[in-house]
Amino acid sequence: MQQVWNERYNQSEYIYGIEPNEYLKEKIQHYKVGKLLLPAEGEGRNAVFAAKLGWEVTAFDWSESGQSKALALAEANQVQINYQVSEVERLSFEEASFDAVAFIYAHFSAEVKSIYNRKIATFLKPGGVLIFEAFGKNQLEYQKTQRSGGPSDINMLYSIEEVQADFANFEFLELEEKEIYLAEGTNHTGWGSVVRCLGIKK
Repeated sequence: MQQVWNERYNQSEYIYGIEPNEYLKEKIQHYKVGKLLLPAEGEGRNAVFAAKLGWEVTAFDWSESGQSKALALAEANQVQINYQVSEVERLSFEEASFDAVAFIYAHFSAEVKSIYNRKIATFLKPGGVLIFEAFGKNQLEYQKTQRSGGPSDINMLYSIEEVQADFANFEFLELEEKEIYLAEGTNHTGWGSVVRCLGIKK
């Protein structure tokens, strides 16, 4: 999969655009800036947006091509981000060291997604903010007629119950599955089904 994503990002076009995810943009501005972690950050659009707001941003992905484009986007916007090329197993952040974590379309393989989500959540401080948006299991129906994207493996997609289980030690301020229209570059365009969550770590 690392090779697949390197090839996908190895083009001049930002395939998910350079503007931030709308749910992240809406929610993060309500919180005091601090240290933000962005898993599976891809080409850097969300990292750069948060850095422009004053957040100290750390991001990671397993794609070197994604990292290169993210750092170029950060330079073009005159901000700095810490972007690591790493798998989740190799992350060495201290527990409870981030003020916020934002999972934006961080779809992991079915065998490890809950393990990864729970591990990443340990890096968040008690009282820290979780912002989460990913495709719901109903996205498979939208893929038949839309170009809104997402994995084709239903087990990589999310249900509300899976989010509740993966982030069991959170107070959920919002948790819903809904239909939205995506306009995020060429690879997220059209109607889709997403699960959204805003939570506070207990």
